[in-house]
Amino acid sequence: MRDGAAIAGLGMTELGRVYGRSPRRLAADAVRAAVDDAGLALGDLDGLLVSHGLGGSPGIELADTLGLRDLRLLTQMNSFGATAGAMVSYAAMSVLSGAATTVACVFADAPLKPKQSAGSAYHRDAPEWYGFGGMTAALGFRSVNAFYALAAQRHMARYGTTGDQLGAIAVSTREWASRNPLAQMRDPITLDDHRASRWVSEPLRLLDCCIVSNGAVAVVVTGADRAADLARPPVHVWGWGQGHPGHRKARGSAFGLVTGAATSGPIALKMAGVTPSDVTQAQLYDCYTYTVLVSLEDYGFCGKGEGGAFAASGALGPGGSLPTNTGGGQLSGYYMWGMTPVSEAVIQARGDGGDRQAPNDVILVSGNGGILDHHATLVLSPHRKGA
Repeated sequence: MRDGAAIAGLGMTELGRVYGRSPRRLAADAVRAAVDDAGLALGDLDGLLVSHGLGGSPGIELADTLGLRDLRLLTQMNSFGATAGAMVSYAAMSVLSGAATTVACVFADAPLKPKQSAGSAYHRDAPEWYGFGGMTAALGFRSVNAFYALAAQRHMARYGTTGDQLGAIAVSTREWASRNPLAQMRDPITLDDHRASRWVSEPLRLLDCCIVSNGAVAVVVTGADRAADLARPPVHVWGWGQGHPGHRKARGSAFGLVTGAATSGPIALKMAGVTPSDVTQAQLYDCYTYTVLVSLEDYGFCGKGEGGAFAASGALGPGGSLPTNTGGGQLSGYYMWGMTPVSEAVIQARGDGGDRQAPNDVILVSGNGGILDHHATLVLSPHRKGA
């Protein structure tokens, strides 16, 4: 199939405080739902790409759980939050090369436990600190929150970015979430609410940080011609790219100032044949408000150092010039790593957004992994490329 690739199916389990199912079972349920959504059968799959959260499951054994046989593509992938975008791009490349015809991509995680706080769900016993890691740990950098706070602090020191500008992102994202029945956090918030939320790691407050969710999301990728004849409107994959800076915390590096989006974005946009000005909505990885701000700059939606002012202008919210994270993102919607922006992009491209539907001709999707270590970009559209 060399006619282009498209997402033909989307499957989502219940998301949030969902208990009683293992990540493997959640993943299997999501794949079945995605296949059914496309109007296909499990036996139509000849490829499966699997990604998991911190729990270490599921892996490639998911194929046996689903009863899949004679697969032409099967692998487990992990570049953290960039994995979903990478999976879709590899699935598209497999379809375009003829290596496979119909590939399911799935992410699942279940870190939340009954009577346990969301914060403790991501707590891990401290490893044996040694070398440079031991030095940073001695200085208090023992969590992902601390390192993202360091990145945000550097951006603030260099460009004058403010806490209220980060707060504007939290507020606009929550406004979108209030229109999404699947979102975990739907009550509106204000800048005053953001200012009053407790510090997590300065300059990041509680409302600057993503939520935690149990669940699974899967998509099915196939050829565009075939997708056109299936049950749901196809979502065409116009372009993709990756960026892995490898500069984390290195002296003299651009850590906190420039991310892998500066590499992956131009690659994906060039492949798609579009520019940032052609993008009608963005689904950006928002593990923190800061990652949205710096990604906006690196994708070229505004100048370097201007992300805060751009966010505070109202551009990202309903009625804004660049609707962003229209389902509430990871800050307010649900946290399925890179599948959060991918799933909302599919919903939007199909015109299924309901009260939150935004212009959808060209949708940019980003995934950020590690601590600004990995980045993946997709360009999706309801239209065939060049149509």
